Amino acid sequence: MFETLKLRGPQCLAFNQYSATHNPSPSYVLGKGLREIAAMSVQVLAAEMAEVELKDVPSKELTPESPLTTKADDKGIVESEPKAVVTSATTPTMEPIVKTGDPSPGFLTPNTKMPQASAMKRTDPQQNGGEAFVNRDGTVAEAPRLKKIQFADQKQEFNKRPTKIGRRSLSRSISQSSTDSYGSAASYTDSSDDETSPRDKQQKNSKGNGDFCIKNIKQADFGRREIEIAEQEMPALMALRKRAQGEKPLAGAKVVGCTHITAQTAVLMETLSALGAQCRWAACNIYSTQNEVAAALAEGGFSVFAWKGESEDDFWWCIDRCVNLEGWQPNMILDDGGDLTHWIYKKYPNMFKKIKGIVEESVTGVHRLYQLSKAGKLCVPAMNVNDSVTKQKFDNLYCCRESILDGLKRTTDVMFGGKQVVVCGYGEVGKGCCAALKAMGSIVYVTEIDPICALQACMDGFRLVKLNEVIRQVDIVITCTGNKNVVVREYLDRMKNGCIVCNMGHSNTEIDVASLRTPELTWERVRSQVDHVIWPDGKRIVLLAEGRLLNLSCSTVPTFVLSITATTQALALIELYNAPEGRYKQDVYLLPKKMDEYVASLHLPTFDAHLTELSDEQAKYLGLNKNGPFKPNYYRY
Repeated sequence: MFETLKLRGPQCLAFNQYSATHNPSPSYVLGKGLREIAAMSVQVLAAEMAEVELKDVPSKELTPESPLTTKADDKGIVESEPKAVVTSATTPTMEPIVKTGDPSPGFLTPNTKMPQASAMKRTDPQQNGGEAFVNRDGTVAEAPRLKKIQFADQKQEFNKRPTKIGRRSLSRSISQSSTDSYGSAASYTDSSDDETSPRDKQQKNSKGNGDFCIKNIKQADFGRREIEIAEQEMPALMALRKRAQGEKPLAGAKVVGCTHITAQTAVLMETLSALGAQCRWAACNIYSTQNEVAAALAEGGFSVFAWKGESEDDFWWCIDRCVNLEGWQPNMILDDGGDLTHWIYKKYPNMFKKIKGIVEESVTGVHRLYQLSKAGKLCVPAMNVNDSVTKQKFDNLYCCRESILDGLKRTTDVMFGGKQVVVCGYGEVGKGCCAALKAMGSIVYVTEIDPICALQACMDGFRLVKLNEVIRQVDIVITCTGNKNVVVREYLDRMKNGCIVCNMGHSNTEIDVASLRTPELTWERVRSQVDHVIWPDGKRIVLLAEGRLLNLSCSTVPTFVLSITATTQALALIELYNAPEGRYKQDVYLLPKKMDEYVASLHLPTFDAHLTELSDEQAKYLGLNKNGPFKPNYYRY
């Protein structure tokens, strides 16, 4: 094997002489000498580059067992032919080639006697890593030390290199995949070097319009690409845009919206505009806005007031800017969470005199509407999109089944196999989360207050528990109830070290985050949307998105599923806006079943699906119209 190594230089000459006379066996080379050979070649190459002349090396005393070790990091020898300086004493001693904290490589020096080939190298941990050799007779001999040669300008070069490498490593660890990617809903573009609040900027689009407030209008081109990609996965909205564009069913509609501002929402807004509506928009979540998409909308002429990382004050300021515009008053509301509706009731109640209806898509917002209706304070009709079949079964279930894993992976890089997870709530969102985690090999517990949902969890193979029974042992806690104070400080105190805590419900009230903002606890930002909350004894939990909606704050959601929800919202707006007076009273309504079926039918061509049609005889037997609706309103899918 040695004969195949054609090395150059005085050291290699000595080595070749040795190999010709000793001819060690191949197994010996593979077992013990290969790493030393490779290390020696690196040393020799560096010596040639530096033009260090090493003379009179006694060839018979050089063996493969010589401790020629080097670090991979020491490959950056300077290329400018530096002058070699001998820094060791004159006695022929040997030191380790690379010490901890000593970046300079050392080379074998002349007239250094090496141990015999039969000796075996050993590192003695009692001597701070010192090296020794065990001879065949069992005696231990201390390794001789090398003279160390250091380049005069090498230290300076070394000091420069780690700085660049460190910066490059840091930029990759918080890199474009997590901080500046234009390809995700979690495109943390709030990490821009410009820390100026958008409220303090004066921005205008290419047409000179400045009726918007976003992070950076210069990101519009990136956002436009995002929107174009989303359009490919939103067939129903695109079909609706083509079919109804000539009729303009929303002509004269002035829609004020408060939803997540993502590429999918942008497709909805542009569809509403194509159908004749004027739109002004704010974000329903301070972390879910895609800054580049907001920029694309602003460039397209939409009045958008949102950016990722808003403060609470910014959040309400943006909503107010949407609503409070001289000479413009909304007549339709599209809400997600009820914050926009609440703000108008609180600040501008007279606006409801001209508002024709409210469309609400979240559990939290629908709950607020029912409260208003029960108290007799709901003064306009409202459409409950959240409980429509297409929203419940597709957005809540299938969307969360995929996005829960995406959100957890992007933020924590956690492996799910064998992890113990408790999911609070077994509604459609909880069902999706549990199914995904179970498929990944997690041990899943469920908490639930509804006996019907609880029985479903048991029949699906999940153990039903109370949260206090498992809080000490679980690795991940996920809330999806729509309630408040589900995970309180008492539970947070009892969690194990490293427990991940997150929320999949719309509101940030499920986890008592406010109780963690106390002097004795330390908050440590790990990366965007990931905080370590550290207790005095050193225990820490991993809190994601500060208890806000995980999937839209930290990752993406499947565009196709959002197409279903967005189409439902568009049809609900059309229905309420064009409904004759008296059809809908001041109450909360579900989307008509016929409309739910129409939304589903618009998405079937994507799968090349072919519906079976009823014959006249079959339709008469079932008492149905051949064109639907095919199920009564009380039917549970």
